[in-house]
Amino acid sequence: MNTLPTIPADRLPALLRAMPKAELHMHIEGSLEPELIFALARRNGVAIPYASVDELRRAYAFTNLQSFLDIYYAGASVLLKEQDFYDMAWAYLLRAQADNVLHTEMFFDPQTHTARGVAMDTVVNGLHRACVDAREKLGVSASLILCFLRHLSEEDAFATLEQALPLRDKFIGVGLDSSEVGHPPEKFARVFARCRALGLHLVAHAGEEGPPEYVWTALDVLKVERVDHGVQSSKDPALMRRLAQDRIPLTVCPLSNLKLCVFPSLAQHNLGALLDAGLMATVNSDDPAYFGGYVNENFTQTFAATGLTARHAYMLARNSFEASFVDAGTRRGFVDRLDACLASFA
Repeated sequence: MNTLPTIPADRLPALLRAMPKAELHMHIEGSLEPELIFALARRNGVAIPYASVDELRRAYAFTNLQSFLDIYYAGASVLLKEQDFYDMAWAYLLRAQADNVLHTEMFFDPQTHTARGVAMDTVVNGLHRACVDAREKLGVSASLILCFLRHLSEEDAFATLEQALPLRDKFIGVGLDSSEVGHPPEKFARVFARCRALGLHLVAHAGEEGPPEYVWTALDVLKVERVDHGVQSSKDPALMRRLAQDRIPLTVCPLSNLKLCVFPSLAQHNLGALLDAGLMATVNSDDPAYFGGYVNENFTQTFAATGLTARHAYMLARNSFEASFVDAGTRRGFVDRLDACLASFA
């Protein structure tokens, strides 16, 4: 769109909800709502250390990434069968459709499940079946990215990769998540080199709680195509120039950053500064069941707090399509739908 139409300020919240978008940073285990946790616990006979949905929700008071991860892994313990993984993914995909997400690239953490004795194919087949159904029944394009847990060893990551390779046609890339501080990207240099040789897309969490140096090594050692989070990059002017020049996407998660105390308030979030510096930032929900909202909530709350404009909204939505791992024709179709939506709000 060469010229952005003028959109009245009072229509901005409606635009944020209606505009087509992609979601590129969403951990499917982090979409597991308390109601579904309890339903799956009953179905599978799993005991959980909370008496009610409300008690579990009250536990979602996090001080940092690790305090969240402790509850996150406990919640995942109810996932045992292929249908459990399907039901979890389907619940998210319905919400994605409602938020006008045209395409999503969902992270999943197989080591969280294989360590409990759940087979790799149980995890992948359940999630993949939901992706296939989403395209056919919801009109939502969905792909899977396998993430390695960075608090575990690279040897464990290699073993996980080998377990997953027979299912190679059901995931499009690999990522790196879990506890960031003390586990720099270069710890996984060899396994990422192997994945690159296999033709897998490469992404990694860097610069959420970790320093800008982690973003540099994610780029230069792991050779990632996207940086997940990356908000600490603003502390390094040279890194900001590199990210802008090379058009490296950042998958930013504002409500997650607020919940995990990365920023003291949404009003102080640096999303606008990243965009104004020419970076390809996007908005995503990270672990929406735990952090207070799916992608549209991230848009509406962040814009209300920061005063971002319709121009920023268009940039973020377009960036999400540009940063996605879809083919050029599909991307053009998505952007055309975005342009039509903006025109309808003029």
